[in-house]
Amino acid sequence: MIAPNRAAELPDEQRIVITGLGLTSPNGNDWDSYRQALLEKRSGVKPYEIRYFGKTLAGICDFEQTRYQTRKDLRRGTRAGSVGVYCANEAIKHSGIDWENTNKSRVGIYVGVTEHGNVETENEIHVIKGFDYDTSCWSHHHNPRTVANNPAGEIALNMGITGPHYTIGAACAAGNAGIIQGAQMLRLGECDLAIAGGTSESIHTFGIFASFNSQNALATHETPEKASRPFDVDRNGIVVAEGGCLYTLERLSDAKVRGAEIYGELVGYAINTDATDFVLPNPERQAECIRMALDRAGLQADQIDIVSTHATGTSSGDSQECIALRNIFGQSQHTRINNTKSYIGHAMGAAGSLELAGNLPSFKDKTVHPTINVDQVDPDCHLEGLVINDPQESKRVDYILNNSFGMLGINSVVIISRF
Repeated sequence: MIAPNRAAELPDEQRIVITGLGLTSPNGNDWDSYRQALLEKRSGVKPYEIRYFGKTLAGICDFEQTRYQTRKDLRRGTRAGSVGVYCANEAIKHSGIDWENTNKSRVGIYVGVTEHGNVETENEIHVIKGFDYDTSCWSHHHNPRTVANNPAGEIALNMGITGPHYTIGAACAAGNAGIIQGAQMLRLGECDLAIAGGTSESIHTFGIFASFNSQNALATHETPEKASRPFDVDRNGIVVAEGGCLYTLERLSDAKVRGAEIYGELVGYAINTDATDFVLPNPERQAECIRMALDRAGLQADQIDIVSTHATGTSSGDSQECIALRNIFGQSQHTRINNTKSYIGHAMGAAGSLELAGNLPSFKDKTVHPTINVDQVDPDCHLEGLVINDPQESKRVDYILNNSFGMLGINSVVIISRF
C-alpha cells in the first residue's frame, strides 16, 4: 500500500507526472540499456585526451547524432544542443504523445545546465591562434552557440516548438532544477507539456579538467572504470562526464485524458542555498533542503525507499553529504542509499536528471542498483542503508528522493512517488 502524500490530495490539474523520458549517458543511450548497465555494474568511464590538458578520464556518450539532426545542424550548433535535441525527441517518442497534432505553442522547454559557452569560446580561440589571433576568422555562429538559452533553443528550433524555452543555470543542481521549473510552469498554466531535465557537454572544454586538477579534485586511476568511487576511502576526485536526460512532464488530468503510461509523480521538491562558500558544501543547509522537500510532500524520512546521492567522489563533498544524510535518515531501517556517478562520472547539469532515471525503474522491479567501486567505505561516509557493489532487492519502493548539489552552494532535491 502506497503511503499517503500531500500531492495525492491535490486536484488532478495540480498533480505533475512523468510520462516519458529520453537520455544519453556514457553507458547507455536509452532508458532500458542504461538501467541494465547499472544492474550489471558496467561503467562508462574511459580514457580521454583533450588539447592542452592531455590524457585524462571521462564519461563519453556515443549516441546517434544524426538520428534527429543533419550534419549541417551539427556543424552550426553545439554539443549540448545536440544532446538536448536527441533527448527531447527520444522523450516525446517514449511518451506516446501525438506529436504531429500537439499545439507546439503550449509546449515549454526547461533545460538545466551547469555552464554553457566555454567549449565554443575555447574552440574559436584555438582557431584564431593559428591566424595570429586575427578576429576576422572568428565564427559568426559563436554568439548563438554561446547564449545561455542555447541548448533549449536548439531543441525548439529542431522540433518546431513555439512555447517558452530557456535554460536553468544551477550548477550541478541543474538537472533537478529543470524538472522543478517544468512542474511549476505546468501548475501555473504557462504550458500544457514540459520537456524538462538537464544536459551537459562539459568534457569538451579543457578548462574544466584543468580547474578541477588545480583543486586536486580530478580523479585518477590506472583502471578507468574504477576511477569514479564515491564513499570509498581511496576516492580522489571527480570524473567529468557528458550526457543528458529530459522528461515529458504533464498535469495528471491531461495524462489521464490521453491514457498515458505514468512512470512516477513529482510529490516534493526544494531548492535552497548554503551561502557559506564558493565550492565547499554545507551539510546543515543540505539537510534543510531535504527536510523542505519532505515537508512539501507530507512525508517522513522513513517513508523514503531510495535516496539517490549527489556524491561526486571528492573527499570533502562526499563526507559532508553523508553528515546531512545521517541527520535525516540515520534512524530509518528501510531507506536504501545509492550513487550513479560511480558508473558514469559527474554529468554536471545532466547529473540530477540522469541519476533519477537510473532509479525510477525500481518502482517496478523493486531492485536498488548499487554504488560500485567501493572497496572500503570511508568511516566518514558510513550510512546504514548504503547499497554497495551488488544490487539489493527491496520489499517496498514507493518513494525515491534525488539529491543534487552545486557550486556556490545551490542545493536541489526532488521526490518522486510510484503512481
